[in-house]
Amino acid sequence: KDIDECATGTHNCRADQVCVNLRGSFSCQCPPGYQKRGDQCVDIDECTLPPYCHHRCVNTPGSYYCQCNAGFQLASNNHTCVDINECDANNPCAQQCYNILGSFICQCNPGFELSSDRINCEDTDECRTSSYICQYQCVNEPGKFSCVCPEGYQVVGGRTCQDINECETTNECREDEICWNYHGGFRCYPRNPCQEPYVLTSENRCVCPVSNAICRELPYSVVYKYMSIRSDRTVPSDIFQIQATTIYPNTINTFRIKSGNENGEFYLRQTSTVSAMLVLVKSLSGPREHIVDLEMLTVNSLNYRTSSVLRLTIIVGPYAF
Repeated sequence: KDIDECATGTHNCRADQVCVNLRGSFSCQCPPGYQKRGDQCVDIDECTLPPYCHHRCVNTPGSYYCQCNAGFQLASNNHTCVDINECDANNPCAQQCYNILGSFICQCNPGFELSSDRINCEDTDECRTSSYICQYQCVNEPGKFSCVCPEGYQVVGGRTCQDINECETTNECREDEICWNYHGGFRCYPRNPCQEPYVLTSENRCVCPVSNAICRELPYSVVYKYMSIRSDRTVPSDIFQIQATTIYPNTINTFRIKSGNENGEFYLRQTSTVSAMLVLVKSLSGPREHIVDLEMLTVNSLNYRTSSVLRLTIIVGPYAF
């Protein structure tokens, strides 16, 4: 009957060896993961042998295991590495997460920008990016911005300021007044602007009757006109044309600025025998009101002289829009 030397302990195998009973004998073998080298058992480096690990192999005494790079995890076969979808597992991004092979990237919603940690999102201050983003004033808000306009204007198209015509919306003038809208506001002017000895003959036109002796030294008629211009208008600029309403034969007409040009902001250029153009030669800043008297002097061949005045009220708005 065979004696099991391994069971009886009558073998001479080393402590790092495994005793295997044979019929009539025994054998000293190395445990799994080791190989015999002479009388000794030395560890087998499985990382040099197939099947190789997908990413990294770590040798251990008598065995080995596989490791994966960051962003990957071991598959059920313990050899292959599969991508981890960080966006599904535990979304690390503050707003938008996009999975990529072995990693992920964060993005922000419109109006936000990625912070230095590449995870969180910070509000983009659009008002700082450009001084021309709004025509008047930019107001930053979380994720967006808005444009505001000064009093008398309304926002159009999100960024541009448009004058509000108060004469059509909230006309506060009296019955005996007319409402005149200008850039950024409105004014109330008397419907009858005539002052003694002038009398109203038609809308805005005052005539001094020839029957009145005082009228011989005064212009025959005074016509009241109103206009508005934006602040800081480019100069030189043609702004208003004056023209004779009645043309008499054998007469010569000359034009001049009678008053209201003490600082030399205007120049009157005669464009024909019966018309002249008022030119703005110095830029005006508002809000401001200018009253300019434009006079047309008429002389005939019999040396008869008469004159008429156009009293032009120019309202300069507070802004360049």
